Amino acid sequence: MIFDERLVIPDYSNCLANIPNSVLRYFGAETVGDTLPLMDKYLAHGHRNVVLFLLDGMGTAVLEESLEEDGFFRRHFAESIDTVFLATTVAATTTAISGLQPCEHSWLGWDCYYPSVDKNVTVFLNTIQGTDIPAAEKSVANETAPYESVVSRINRAGGKAYESYPFAEPYPDSFEKVCGRIKELCAQPDRKYIYAYWNEPDSTLHKCGRGSAEAKELLAYMEKYIADMAEGLEDTLLIITADHGHMNNENVYIKDYPELSDCLVRAPSLEPRVLNLFVKEGREQEFEEKFNSLFGDRFVLMPMEKAYEMKLFGTGTEHESFRSMLGNYIAIAAGDLSIYPTDENWVSMHGSLTPDEVKIPFIVYES
Repeated sequence: MIFDERLVIPDYSNCLANIPNSVLRYFGAETVGDTLPLMDKYLAHGHRNVVLFLLDGMGTAVLEESLEEDGFFRRHFAESIDTVFLATTVAATTTAISGLQPCEHSWLGWDCYYPSVDKNVTVFLNTIQGTDIPAAEKSVANETAPYESVVSRINRAGGKAYESYPFAEPYPDSFEKVCGRIKELCAQPDRKYIYAYWNEPDSTLHKCGRGSAEAKELLAYMEKYIADMAEGLEDTLLIITADHGHMNNENVYIKDYPELSDCLVRAPSLEPRVLNLFVKEGREQEFEEKFNSLFGDRFVLMPMEKAYEMKLFGTGTEHESFRSMLGNYIAIAAGDLSIYPTDENWVSMHGSLTPDEVKIPFIVYES
């Protein structure tokens, strides 16, 4: 569905959120959403091991411009599906882990506003936006919107499921160790699900940009390593995908536009390419006119109510905290500009609804 010729709304019946629900159904656990027909087709082959490997930032456009057509990833590319909104790690990896859409889990962006502490919080770090100061003693995100993982749901239903990424036991802290754990688990005789994640090529893309020699070299290495790993697996369905794509961008800072900042209750949150805006009461028309005069050719500004009506954050049942975290306006990047609330400066970014950010690969290897 298109609401601006430069942007697309994720198809929540053919997106990242559907993959873990296919997995839940395959392992006899209760689903929390619709399954993905393409995933169901491959699961019907009845493999003992099912592995979902998420490579951060490796959107379809990144894949196609960085890797050879006859390489492992592009040879086994089935099709592009959509990620969720926001097209960013916090929202999308939480979806991959839980099977919930962003409106359902409320982990929405790198920085989120939480009414319980009345602050913008950097979600994964649990710090006040733009600082190293803890936002609270415990994770504000976990306290506000806890969720159960697909791995937990499968284990609770009597199946076997595991994780292989740096933030879950046994905490593999390198790409090679993540792959090594996959190999070790797949060698065990039990029927099982494995969710794996690595934070590249996202980190390199942020620093060096899409199409950079550094990004291409890294992706080629990861592709070769995974191909070698895959050849040693038995009776395994390996799905490789991403949480979002990337776009090289120009950066500006909200503090350099006091005519905008003065209209806001607090600094923007979510992402530099999707701004959650709390506009002061009575200043709405003034803000709209000033924002559109400055950035109207590269951002779509709309009332947040419109985003709810359009189901941008998903079609599921909203979490009780969801709307309380969002302001009265949202600005969505439609061009190559990012507007930062802090002094960050990345070469490439993501989060918005351009095809380059939304479209992710569905790569399939069956041993």
